[in-house]
Formats: sequence, C-alpha cells, structure tokens
Amino acid sequence: MRAVKCEAFGDPNTLTVGEMDLPKPGAGEVLVEVKAAAVSFMDRLMVEGKYQLKPPLPFSPGTDTAGVVSAVGEGVTTVAPGDRVVATAWFGGYAQYLRTRQDRVLPLPEGVSFAAASTTPYAYMTAMHALADRAALKKGETLLVTGAAGGAGLAAVDVGRHMGARIFAVARGEAKAAALKARGVEEVIDPERQDLRETIKGLTDGAGVDVCYEGVGGDMFLTIARLMAFGGRLMPIGFAGGTIPALPMNLPLLKGYSVVGVFMGAWRDKYPSDARAQLANILDLTASGALQPEVADILPLSQAAVAFQRVADRQVVGRIVLDPWL
Repeated sequence: MRAVKCEAFGDPNTLTVGEMDLPKPGAGEVLVEVKAAAVSFMDRLMVEGKYQLKPPLPFSPGTDTAGVVSAVGEGVTTVAPGDRVVATAWFGGYAQYLRTRQDRVLPLPEGVSFAAASTTPYAYMTAMHALADRAALKKGETLLVTGAAGGAGLAAVDVGRHMGARIFAVARGEAKAAALKARGVEEVIDPERQDLRETIKGLTDGAGVDVCYEGVGGDMFLTIARLMAFGGRLMPIGFAGGTIPALPMNLPLLKGYSVVGVFMGAWRDKYPSDARAQLANILDLTASGALQPEVADILPLSQAAVAFQRVADRQVVGRIVLDPWL
C-alpha cells in the first residue's frame, strides 16, 4: 500500500511516499481503507520527535481518518466490511489502509463526508471534552479561544457556539477574522494590532473571561492568566507557540479561578467507552448540522510536508485533509 513514510525524526520535508506492507487485522482489530486523513499539529510534532509518544521507526504519521472497513479480525462485532467509519490511532493514518483496535472505530452517520468526519476525533473531541466535561461551560458565559482559526481552535469555537457561549477569539489577519465572525464569534482580537488585555477588559466591563481554551502557551498564556474572571477556568490545551509557561500561582489564588488541564488522548485511553459515546454524539451533531467541521483543503499524500508547513505557518482555517488515493 502507498503511505507517507517517516524514517527519521526531524524535518517533515524528509518525509517520503512509498510502499509499506499491507497490515492484517488481528483479534479485536479492524482494517480500514482510508478515504481521508486529517492533518494536525500533533502529527507534525510526532514526525519531529517532539511529542510525548515516539513511534518505532519507520512509521506513517496520522491520527484521525475516515473510510470504509476492509476487513475485521476475530471477535470484532461493532463494525463489518463495507461499513463507513471514523477510525483513529496514534499513528498510521497517512496511508491507504489503517489497522487499529475496534474500540477506535465508529460507524459514520449518513450525510457526513469522509473529509469532514476525519477532522472530528482529535479536534472536536478535545473541544467537547474541554468545554463540556472539564470546564462545564454554561450558556451565556464568556469563552476566549486562542489560535482560533486552526483546526483545534475552530472546533472549540464551533462547540462553544453550540453550547451557547459568548465567544471571543484570538487570530491574526482579516481573512481569519471574517471566517471566525461567520462562525458566531463576537470579537476577533488580532494581537499584532490590538492590546489583548485592554480589549478583553473592555468587552467584559473589567470582569474578565469565564473560560479560556488556550493552545498557544508562552506570553499569551501569561497575559490571559491576568484576564480571568473570578471563578473562571483557564485550560492549557497545548503550546503551539513553542514555550511552556510557568504560572505565578498568586494569580489563580487571588482571583479564585481554576487551571484545568486537558489531555484528551489520555482520557480516551483511560475511559474508552465514554470517549466512544462522545465521538458518536459529535458525529450525530455533525450529521444534523449543529456542528460544522471546516475542511480547508484536500491534498494527496505527496503533499503531506506542504500541509505540515501550512499548519506551522498558520495559513489554515480549519483542517487540511489528505486523500491517500489521489
């Protein structure tokens, strides 16, 4: 089968496309013919060797896919060959076929495209787990999303809108601002042109934000740590800016807010039945139109490094998707 091959950790430009052995599903496993594989910042970090998980070399990156069940192993009862599904694994998705555990495979509702479906497991499950489970976001509360135009940020905007939040977003450029306002964001703050602290104070009459979905880290996180409302929930989602901040703990102490960690992957591994139920709900909401994943582009496997660079350069609104059959 054709697959993107990572033979050494480092520069994504060294990725190649070549032949790899077609995997065979063992007991409790499913082989999926991949029709779409979403490109995420986490996938890039794994290729660079900067993620907490380092797959054995050589490997094919890619965590989130959608496709058709090709074969099943002994004991698989949840899906059958020919079923349209969403399938996830820590790696292996940038290939024509993915082998994964049956608890990582879920039937895909009619009306949801393979491309849109492939964007939901990582981004939308993280957003839903963060906002609904960890932050208990309430209708009418203020939600600030940083890195809001990327795949993870836009998913948080979409979920927050569905939950009835009043949403502010941090993003750079007029095109991103327009896309976010079309998604129901009340105010888009460009940190290159606006003072984030003064803008948030003005928008909230000095009260600060109730919930922050923070995926940038560094100085951005520390600025927002001073903008939280009393009783708020500040959620570190990731550190796309490259710097892990050290938080002065007098800030949550004095303002009575919580710092709530979110690591959806670990939660999914620890509570697989809860995670399956959550993804099934996300897919149903997508099928009904209540959630609207954004596919920025569909590229062939040979363009995986290009996709990674566009993500790193923050040129993408939503998710880029790879089609292994192009």
